[in-house]
Amino acid sequence: MKAVVGMVVSNKMQKSVVVAVDRLFHHKLYNRYVKRTSKFMAHDEQNLCNIGDRVRLDPSRPLSKRKHWVVAEILTKARIYQPPLPSDSFSASPHSTS
Repeated sequence: MKAVVGMVVSNKMQKSVVVAVDRLFHHKLYNRYVKRTSKFMAHDEQNLCNIGDRVRLDPSRPLSKRKHWVVAEILTKARIYQPPLPSDSFSASPHSTS
């Protein structure tokens, strides 16, 4: 098997992630390209992957019933929203009457 590239769609397990891999194939009857998605479970030893990360998976020996892939590298990290910390300058109301 070859290495595949996909997007992390779930990381709720310990040391495991679910990766969605898209592929295009040519439909002979309709003469169109069709996109199909396969979901693979992969081993993530350090729990570094977050949802939305683009990763490369390498095949490995069976690690469990459904895990036959290992996260080889994280190609791009997902941008995760961090809410701004409350500061003192915003605590005072602009319409205060004192």
